[in-house]
Amino acid sequence: MNKDSIFKDKRDFIENFHFGKETAEVFDDMLDRSVPFYAEIQRMMGEIAEDFAAPGSNLYDLGCSTGTSLLWLDRLLPNDVKFVGVDSSPEMLDQCREKLTEHGFSRPHELVCQNLDDGVAIVNASVVIMNLTLQFVRPLYRERLIQSIANGTNEGGCLLLVEKVLGPDSTLNRLFIKYYYDFKKRNGYSELEIAQKREALENVLIPYHFDENRKLLLDNGFKACEVFFRWYNFCGMVAIK
Repeated sequence: MNKDSIFKDKRDFIENFHFGKETAEVFDDMLDRSVPFYAEIQRMMGEIAEDFAAPGSNLYDLGCSTGTSLLWLDRLLPNDVKFVGVDSSPEMLDQCREKLTEHGFSRPHELVCQNLDDGVAIVNASVVIMNLTLQFVRPLYRERLIQSIANGTNEGGCLLLVEKVLGPDSTLNRLFIKYYYDFKKRNGYSELEIAQKREALENVLIPYHFDENRKLLLDNGFKACEVFFRWYNFCGMVAIK
């Protein structure tokens, strides 16, 4: 696994964060060191998906990046569930194909290069995953996207949504962000790396409040919603069609 050092050296100009080749090559390490309990979130999503995935249906991973979730779920779900990985980055999908090949991934699957701002075609889905993905979709398009996911999900199917979230209290928000940056320092990121990445993400990653995400799901086709994971400003939710 290549180590993430993208923001290690001081830059005079910070470009918006993107998911191109440089990021794709270190993305697995970036996730391991930047997302609290990332492995546990994967385990929990797999556990939940086992109870919702139906034979002959499709499982979608929207924002599949390098395919880590697809590989994890492959061990757990019946072979007659087709996997569809969707990502806007060709470089991420290249990494995904390479990993799937390395691991002998043989289940029916499809990898689709698609910008979720433009919508996505979902059909016959029993499980849809958005793991730290919706926060990168422009707010203008989020309602339309959730509607299309709900429309393409079978009755009784689910959406697993993991996001960074904001809380209603500014003091707690500030403290939770401080605790998060402390987590990143413990995982080897310097103050400079954290500051430069924060600036790069400022106009790209736009988190909603927890209540906004919940309302978005319940107003657009899902009948029940519950939290399955929470760590300060990170939240995992499961919504049932």
